[in-house]
Order: sequence, then C-alpha cells, then structure tokens
Amino acid sequence: MESRESRATVVDGSQIRHLVENKDAFHRYVDEKFVELDKDKSGKLNVQELQPAVSKIGIALGLPSRGSSPDSDHIYEEVTKEFLHGRESINKEEFSSVLADILLGMADGLERDPIFLQNINGEELQRYANSAEFEVDALAIYSEPDEEDKSIQSLIIQALGNISVENGMPPTSDQSVMKNKVEPAVESLSTCINLHAPRGDLDQVAFVEVFRKAVEHAAWQLKVTPVTVARSEKTYDGKSVARLLRQKSELEKVLHMTWKSLPRDRHGSLSREYLRVGLDILAPDVGLPPLGIVEE
Repeated sequence: MESRESRATVVDGSQIRHLVENKDAFHRYVDEKFVELDKDKSGKLNVQELQPAVSKIGIALGLPSRGSSPDSDHIYEEVTKEFLHGRESINKEEFSSVLADILLGMADGLERDPIFLQNINGEELQRYANSAEFEVDALAIYSEPDEEDKSIQSLIIQALGNISVENGMPPTSDQSVMKNKVEPAVESLSTCINLHAPRGDLDQVAFVEVFRKAVEHAAWQLKVTPVTVARSEKTYDGKSVARLLRQKSELEKVLHMTWKSLPRDRHGSLSREYLRVGLDILAPDVGLPPLGIVEE
C-alpha cells in the first residue's frame, strides 16, 4: 500500500506562467497586491512598502530570511533595485511589469529544474524505525570510528541527521527541523539515560534501542506537525560542464551572452557584486543549479 507521504507534488513553473500569461487573472493579482502594499494610499510604492513583496519573492527563491546571511541579503537588495531602477517609488504599471519579469524568470527556472514538494508526516519514519534496515543502519553508525569521549547526545543527533528523506526524516540541516523535531526527540531520552555520558557507556544493543526511541519520538512529532520538504531530483554530475569546455565556440558564445546581460560601469568593468548574478545566468547552460541551492 502506498503511503500518503510518498506522493510528491511537482512544481514545474506551469502555474506561475499560466497566471502571468492570463492577462485578466494577472491584472487582478497585481491589483490585490498593490492595494495591500500601498499603505499610504499614494498610488505608488516606495522602498519600505516594497519589502513584503521582496521578502516573499526571496522565500519563493529558497533564500533564508533577511538578516540571516550577507549573501542572501545582497540578493534581496538586488530584487529591490530591480523594482526601483534608481527611482524613489514606482506606480502600479511599473510594479506589474517588473513582477511579471521576475515571475516568468522563476517559471523558466522551475521548468528546467522542477521542485518536488513532499509531505513528511511521520508514517515512513515510523515504518523505518520498525524495519530490519533500521537495525543495520544503527549498528553501522555505532561502529563508525569516532571520538570515544563523544557524548551520547551528540551521537544520537548525528544518527538522526543520517536518516534520509526517503526514510521519512526531513533534512536536519534545516534549523526548524533541528529545533522542533531533533532536539525534542533527543531530550525525550533524558528520563532513561544520561545524555552527557560518553558514547562508550552504551553497548551496541543499548544504542539501537535508545536510537529507536528517538526516531519514534521524531515520528510522533512529525505526525503532530508534518513538514513539507522541497527537493530537486536532477543529478548534477559535471557532464554538461565538461561538454561545454570541449566545445570552445559554444563556450565563448555562452560567456559572451552572459557578459552582455550584466551591467557594467563606464569603463566596461563588471562590479564584483554582479559575479553571483553572472554565475546564475550561466547555470542552465553548464548543467548546474542556481548558486547556493545545492550545498556541494
């Protein structure tokens, strides 16, 4: 029987494109957003009034919230500049034009690299905790060479991070997953073991059972408040980069088109701040994801 958790929703940009290309629907959408943002009812949007829209665009692009990273903050600033182009404020028509361009750009990116949204609700994780595969994986983790004085708490956190999305665990690199799922699961063990004791205090059998309890608690947490995970199933293996490097004329063409699309100063030089933008423009041609999407 297929788990409800195993089914994923594919986001391929088609709905965004449909919205923008349906003039009546897009005009209604713009009207609603403009009224919502135009707090002073001036008929124009200034820098401050644009920020909620810019923040939503950032979230849609997969960026962390403002203030969490200088790199992502720079992108938020660039999106704001894209709207204003040096002006103090913009009217509804100008807002509509820039928004349409941004949304179509997002749709193009999603068409190239669709995102799969998967609901993680604890079903797969509970099934995994009861499987033979779990015991094999737990023993493998316990047997990995590590510092003898490493605490049981650290070992359990590391072990939870090793469980894949396919087995029902959302990525523990996500701060909210660590805070709301992993840490409560580990803390739940404090009534039966000393979490600060060295890992050597647990033998293999005891570790498997303690780890299972943590996984089951995490599964219960996910059942109470499921998590939606966005992931790409495209493989980035460098083959497109190698192919482009072998074809000198194609490489020069791609670099020339990228260079033409970037803003330069009066001396023809490119500001360092636009290097990231250039890499993102190159990404589709060299078979790479947008900068920062895949950690490696």
